[in-house]
Amino acid sequence: MVRVVVIGGGAAGASAAARARRLDPNAEVILIERGSMITHAPCGMPYAIGGIVKSHEELQTYTPEEFEKERNIKVLIRTEVVDIDTDKKTVTVRRGGAQETIIWDKLVIATGAKPLVPRIAGVELKGILTMRHPDDVPTIKGHLEKAKTVAVVGGGYIGVEMAEVLLELGKKVLLFEQFDQVLLGALDADVAALVAEEMRAKGVELHLGEKVVEFRGAEHVNKVVTEKGEYQVDEVVLAVGVRPDVDLAVRAGAKLGETGAVYVNEYMETTVPDVYAAGDVAEKVHRVTGRRVWIPLAPTANKEGQVAGGNAVRGRVLKFPGVVGTAVTKFYNLYIARTGLSEKEANALGLKAQSALIKARTKAHYMPGAETVHVKLIAEESTGRLLGGQIVGKSPVVAAYADILAVAVQSGYAVSDLFFSDIGYMPDTAPVWHPLIVAARVLSRGKL
Repeated sequence: MVRVVVIGGGAAGASAAARARRLDPNAEVILIERGSMITHAPCGMPYAIGGIVKSHEELQTYTPEEFEKERNIKVLIRTEVVDIDTDKKTVTVRRGGAQETIIWDKLVIATGAKPLVPRIAGVELKGILTMRHPDDVPTIKGHLEKAKTVAVVGGGYIGVEMAEVLLELGKKVLLFEQFDQVLLGALDADVAALVAEEMRAKGVELHLGEKVVEFRGAEHVNKVVTEKGEYQVDEVVLAVGVRPDVDLAVRAGAKLGETGAVYVNEYMETTVPDVYAAGDVAEKVHRVTGRRVWIPLAPTANKEGQVAGGNAVRGRVLKFPGVVGTAVTKFYNLYIARTGLSEKEANALGLKAQSALIKARTKAHYMPGAETVHVKLIAEESTGRLLGGQIVGKSPVVAAYADILAVAVQSGYAVSDLFFSDIGYMPDTAPVWHPLIVAARVLSRGKL
């Protein structure tokens, strides 16, 4: 009987444990989580902080007790792994003030990512908040409760989402981003400008191209200092990004890849025999470029967990083919999606991209409730191969458009393939000329 130990109870870890159990009913599966909950969703934290989700405890699919009973998986919560011995095949854990040693045959490391804390003077002051685990929600809510002015440092996904949440809580919101656009890693500047316009319209005081250099205060932060000025604040939300939590993997002797995340092959195997890594801790392969990337997203983590858990008990029965980096977020009712490469990324890789940005409607012109949507497509100039796209609009259909485009990009479609795609139509769901089809026609430069 094989014993599989999984470290980390989030998306990748829980999926790995569940798949190992499904493929080998006789295996002994142990899931170790240092927090109080498993199958948790950190991406829902802003909405729990804002009260849209009533309790942070709702950010879990299964309670530890349910998972243990229904899946026949031993779950150890509030348990920290302090050491890994790959020669003896043991992990040492600290639980309830005591240490114990657990033997394993196969080990899956799914420790996820942790907030990036920049080296800024005063960053250790009270009132400077980071978000990692749903367990942090009550503490963060407590800090924000009496605050009137809150600074958000970072204009990525979490920064944009938290800006909305804080506005809805009645706070004055200042968002600082050292680069000259929001969502730098996700969107090109022309599309990001549409998002920034909406954020300003809703009341966010955007400070783009303004780097934070210091936090000031006695014990609690009360001032943000940038290269351009000083600003009084009551609390600060740090949202400058995350990095892979590789400490345990390094301790196990696993090689790190060029991105700083754990190097894995298509079977989610690390360079250490019988040790797997999955989720935000691990590198991925980009399906457009073939290059190694680190794109931490929950859907990917779930799939990688399935691969790692299945292979841990059955031996190379599943492969993970890679990612195209599809992601969706929103600011109020402005939905923002992207997939594949941005134009900037493509050109930096020497792919010589061409693009088209079009404005269309989400329904036929005579139907009520239509919204404007902006679609940007990026293709390789020499071949017409689709490289990526970005979509922004005040309708949830933005996510569906991105999903269609993601399949097209990962399948190697050319612009003409997208144009001739048999996308469904009826007046209340799309114009007869679907926005993606229109964008493909414009991008073809008169060839279609």
